[in-house]
Amino acid sequence: MYDLSRPIRRATGPRTPVRRSPRTPAIEAAATRPRAAGLRRRRPSAPLALFALALPALLVACSADPPPAPPPPDAGPVAVDAARDELAALAAAAQDRHLTAHYKFSRGGEADRTILVTSANDGSWRIDVPGGALGGASDIALAATADGLFQCALPSAARPEPPSCVRLGDPDDALPRRLDPRVQHPFTDWLDVLTDRRAPLSVSPAQPLPGVPGTCYSVETTSASLNAPLDVGIYCYDQDGTPTAVRTDYGTLTLAGPPAPAPATVQLAGPVVEGEPLGTASPPPPDPSDSPSTGTQ
Repeated sequence: MYDLSRPIRRATGPRTPVRRSPRTPAIEAAATRPRAAGLRRRRPSAPLALFALALPALLVACSADPPPAPPPPDAGPVAVDAARDELAALAAAAQDRHLTAHYKFSRGGEADRTILVTSANDGSWRIDVPGGALGGASDIALAATADGLFQCALPSAARPEPPSCVRLGDPDDALPRRLDPRVQHPFTDWLDVLTDRRAPLSVSPAQPLPGVPGTCYSVETTSASLNAPLDVGIYCYDQDGTPTAVRTDYGTLTLAGPPAPAPATVQLAGPVVEGEPLGTASPPPPDPSDSPSTGTQ
């Protein structure tokens, strides 16, 4: 049995040295070399981070073509709407413009004629049309008063009788095509069409007609109907609403001089009679059978 009362004696003999594995020169140098400062992980600086983020975009910009510039906004619809508004305002001023004026009417293959337009202060109107009936052989006047719409036959070489008038209907009635000389429309019912924004029209600015004052507009119809609300063409107005020119396929009306003041009301050219109005077409040639035969007694 081991006696615990006996003190423990430490070994007094020589110590055996601890053997360690030999190091190679490379390992020894690595162990004694201080850690390089560049191997320490650091956060990238702010400029470097921004450059790293922008680099892909720069590469794309250099490798691809730049995107095309957006097309300029189309000002066409704006200009067209403005022209429509301007023409509507001038036509409204023309409705309130009361005057007496002469207009030259030109039509291909025919001699020029002078149309007399009278727009009275009470709203009545009268338009004298030389050669307005019977294929140009008879002069007429159209007039609208509170009593109705009238055609008056004026004395001419083809009709030397005194003037007389035939009532055609109410003041706002439309003329039948066979009686319509058409030159009165720019001063009467076509003004209502030009002021109506619901009318199927396309309006754009136009070059002024030669020698015509005022502002001109090109008017087209957008309706496929054969019965257009007016004749397409060029319509010109002075700033006060005076019509200065109208050019359509039918002919050209041009203001021939400064307008004169309007009368209080228009007067019919003659008494109202019962009878048939004169048509615009030329009368048929006389039947040879109606003339007496040569050599008969």
